[in-house]
Amino acid sequence: MFSYWEKASFYRYDHVVVGAGIVGLSHALELRDRFPGARIMVLERGLLPTGASTRNAGFACMGSASELLDDLQTNTEAEVVKLFAARKKGLEKLRARTGDTRIGYRADGGYELISEREAEVCGKIDMLNNMLRAITGAPAFKMANERIAEFGFAGGYDKALIENTCEAGLHTGMLVRTLMDLATECGIEVKTGADVVSFEEDVNEVIVVVRDPFGGGTIRFSCGTLSLCTNAFTKQLLPDVDVIPGRGQVVVTDPIPGLRFKGIFHFDKGYYYFREIDGRVLFGGGRNLDFEGERTTEMGLSERIQADLDDKLSNIILPGQSYTVAMRWSGIMAFGETKKPIVRSFGQRVFGAFRMGGMGVALGSTSAAELADLIEQR
Repeated sequence: MFSYWEKASFYRYDHVVVGAGIVGLSHALELRDRFPGARIMVLERGLLPTGASTRNAGFACMGSASELLDDLQTNTEAEVVKLFAARKKGLEKLRARTGDTRIGYRADGGYELISEREAEVCGKIDMLNNMLRAITGAPAFKMANERIAEFGFAGGYDKALIENTCEAGLHTGMLVRTLMDLATECGIEVKTGADVVSFEEDVNEVIVVVRDPFGGGTIRFSCGTLSLCTNAFTKQLLPDVDVIPGRGQVVVTDPIPGLRFKGIFHFDKGYYYFREIDGRVLFGGGRNLDFEGERTTEMGLSERIQADLDDKLSNIILPGQSYTVAMRWSGIMAFGETKKPIVRSFGQRVFGAFRMGGMGVALGSTSAAELADLIEQR
C-alpha cells in the first residue's frame, strides 16, 4: 500500500517499461526522445538484469555463414536478408547511442571454424556475399585458412576458417551499465528488485502489480502505457505468446599467458561460440545437445553440457595448453517459430518487444525503437 505522500509522488507514470535489459533500457530511452516531459519508469525484478543481457558472450554479430545457410532452409531469402539488415541497423544504432569506448566495443575480427562435415559451407560464400551485398557494401565473408595455424585450433574443426567481416565483440556489463547511466541522466527511474506479477488494463490506464519485498503483499502503479521487454520470461505475463526459453551456458578461464587469438568465433551453426576477453577464453553453447532440457527459465548448469564445453575447450580451442576455469554461469534467451522478434501491441495501452533469438545485442535497439513508434502512433 502507498502512503498519502507516496501516492502523490510515486503512483502515476506516463510510461512503465518492464525489464531493464538491453531492449527495456533502450526502449525507455526511445520513449524519452519522443516524450521529453513524460514520467518514465523501468521495473526490473532482479537486483541486476535477469535474463541474457549481462549473461551472454558479448558478441556484436549478425550471423555466421553456416547459421545463415541454416536459416535459408526454413525462411525465404528475403526474410533472411531483412533480419540481417535489422541486426546491422541495430548495432549501428546502439553504437551511435553509447559510443564504442563506453561499451568496450572491439573490432578484433569474427571467424567461423569449419569441420569436414560442414565443408560445403565454403562453396557457398559467394552466394551469401551476393545476397547481402546491398546491406554490407562489401563481402561479408571470406576464407581465412591461412590463420588456422596461427590460432592453434584443432580437434576436427580445423578444416577451414571463414572470416566474418561484419562482427566484433563488446562488454555487455559495460553496455547495460551505460544504458542505465543514460536513463538516469535523462530522468528515467530504474527500480530493481521490482517483480511484476500481473497487470490490469482498462480504458483510462494500466495498473501494474508489483510484489512488495518488504510488506509481503503487492504495490500497484498506474501508467498510461505498459511496455513488456521481458524476453524469455514474457509468458509469465502473456501466457499465450510464442516464446520458448533457451538457456545458454558459459565458462570463462583464468588469464592464459601467450593466448594465440583475439576476436570472436563460432562453430557448429553458431551453437558454440568463444572469444578472448582480458587475456581469458570465454566459451559458451551446447544448447543443441539437449534442446528440451535447456527450454527452461531456471538459472543453473547442466553437467552434460558443462562436460561438453570442458571437452571442446581442451581439445578444440586450447589443444595442448594448460588452463584453469575461473567462472561458470548461464543466461536465458528467447526463441520461437521464427527468428523475427515480436514487436506489437497487446491492447490499447499494453505493448511488447521480446523474443530476440539470442541476438539481443544486435536486435535490441531496433526492436526498442519500433515499439516506441507503436506507442507514439497510438
